[in-house]
Amino acid sequence: MSFMGFCADTAKIWNVLGYVVMIIKIVIPLMLIILGMVDLGKAVISSDEKSINKAVSTLIKRFVAAVVLFFIPTIVSAIFNALDLLGDGTDYNTCVQCVTQTCPETAQSSTY
Repeated sequence: MSFMGFCADTAKIWNVLGYVVMIIKIVIPLMLIILGMVDLGKAVISSDEKSINKAVSTLIKRFVAAVVLFFIPTIVSAIFNALDLLGDGTDYNTCVQCVTQTCPETAQSSTY
């Protein structure tokens, strides 16, 4: 089964995926800030050293998880760029452009 033209044929899906990734990259840091402020605020108001340490520990874990999630698209892109060196990457480049920027004209004009 050949996947030549797969990215061009599914360009609209890749474009929607690009918007989802962009929204996630905005929402994750905002949630990290808001949840961190709420947790640390509760801990400071309670004036309990144990709850403050627990809130800081939770904040650090959330921060690490957010960083990992934030860089997953970059890591996946780097892996595919490395694999792209093995073959012709014209179709792959169409997928990358649709996710990261806008789809090329040839991909947008495809019919379904």
